[in-house]
Amino acid sequence: MELVHTAMFINSIWVGSTFLLGFAFKRFGMSPMLGFLASGFLMSLLGFHEGTLSLGVISDLGIYLLLFTIGLKLNLKGLARAEIWGGATVHALLSICATVLLLLVGRLAGISFLAQLSPIQLAIIGFALSFSSTVFAVKILDQKGEMSSIHGQVAIGVLIMQDLMAVLFLTISKGQLPSLWVFGLPIFLLAVRPLLVYIIDHVGHGELLPMSGLFIALIVGTSSFSLVGLKPDLGALIAGVLIGSHPRSHELSASLYSLKDIFLVGFFFQVGLTGIPEVGHIIVALLLVFIIPVKSFIYFIVFTRFHLRARTGLLATLSLSNYSEFGLLVSAIAMKNGWLSADWLIILALALTFSFIASAPINTKSNIIYKYYESFLRRFETDKKHPGDIIVNLGNSDTLIFGLGAFGTMAYDTIRERVGDKVLAVDLDKKKVAQLKKTGRIIVWGDATDYDFWHLIDLDKIKLVMLAMTNHQANMLAIKEMKSAGYNGPITATAQFEDERLELIKVGATAAYNIFSEAGAGYADHVCKNVGLVCKENFTPIDLGIPNFQDKE
Repeated sequence: MELVHTAMFINSIWVGSTFLLGFAFKRFGMSPMLGFLASGFLMSLLGFHEGTLSLGVISDLGIYLLLFTIGLKLNLKGLARAEIWGGATVHALLSICATVLLLLVGRLAGISFLAQLSPIQLAIIGFALSFSSTVFAVKILDQKGEMSSIHGQVAIGVLIMQDLMAVLFLTISKGQLPSLWVFGLPIFLLAVRPLLVYIIDHVGHGELLPMSGLFIALIVGTSSFSLVGLKPDLGALIAGVLIGSHPRSHELSASLYSLKDIFLVGFFFQVGLTGIPEVGHIIVALLLVFIIPVKSFIYFIVFTRFHLRARTGLLATLSLSNYSEFGLLVSAIAMKNGWLSADWLIILALALTFSFIASAPINTKSNIIYKYYESFLRRFETDKKHPGDIIVNLGNSDTLIFGLGAFGTMAYDTIRERVGDKVLAVDLDKKKVAQLKKTGRIIVWGDATDYDFWHLIDLDKIKLVMLAMTNHQANMLAIKEMKSAGYNGPITATAQFEDERLELIKVGATAAYNIFSEAGAGYADHVCKNVGLVCKENFTPIDLGIPNFQDKE
């Protein structure tokens, strides 16, 4: 009973320290995930290891749900693009070679942990360090509202290609091929899809919706892939792709959002809880962090050689400028097979943690970094431009609305009735852009947070900018970018919470609207007009912030 009590007490300490450090890091303007990592190291240092929470299970669930939600939004055709498969392959080869050379230099310098490594062992470590963290990159992109951006899609595509390379490594390390049943897996997935569609159609909007996501990700995805000898997290990704075209896929993804985030806390905490390192482990891990700039430079050069703009290449690079949790798996397998000593499991865990700590603040300032070094970075661009990465032509439009979700689409339709075809919709999701174009709406692909976008268009033509993006940070950054480019016209923006509305006003929005409170006021206005409700004499209809422009011509 005393042991159980002690274990439960440790559980409480784990949860409490994780929350408090995550909260503290957020208050200091840093990513909460760094607080989760710090909490794990603190618990390891204090000797609080024996809690009853199954961190491995929680961590795995977080990764599976993360990859499942990526699959819901993934365009498989995009993986066939040269910058995805070509970029991932070229980077892997160059990164492994560069890392091995740098490790050889370290060995010649007399670093003890490198002194006894054979060429094969150096290659294994180089391979482990060539990967980037899927969990970290997607969390960063999601927080910044850049999952659908071209640099977000490039980064995710590269990560998926790396995941496929990981499957190949695991197969080789096991010394056995996947089961012959692997050839029946595509037939199974296609056969079960109608059933999954039926479930999503009839599951409702309550607690069964996220449960259906768990069912599809774990039973259809990870379990089926594990049974035939394939990587389970790849199965979660493919399960998401399988139903990604369903009209409710976005709602399903949103229902899993909080659950996924809570489980992922376990992943970052577990990394920090790996073990108590020695001074030598820390020194080698810190030296490995200095290899990341080389790895990042290779990413940037490769992306720009595939004709991506410097900004796109830089932002994709920064989201990938870290080490991967796959490196821990490689070191664990290598240790089990006798290829590496146990010291390297601790070293790579530390290097992974240090890479997260270094990468998180850089990613939050990625647009500022590009702005500062723009002239230098653009020297690496090729004369040929990637067709999906070209700044849009606004034509005769003088009113821009960004973000065509349900709210943004309604706002676009309403303002177009008032100002005509001079209103242009801009959205980051190319799939959504293609769908809305078919409905007759005037919409183009574009990124409101893109420094180049605001500096290359004619700002004098624009009379009004309306921001209706669902990500608050994206709306904030868009305002800062257009202000820095010299736009002084009216800017309206939307927010889901009152504190966010005030933040938008503070950074320069002419007007900001809480969509929930405004929707309620709009509903009451609608009732007054259509039901015959007698209003007070001083009643004025709700102002939705849509100007009643008159065409001067």
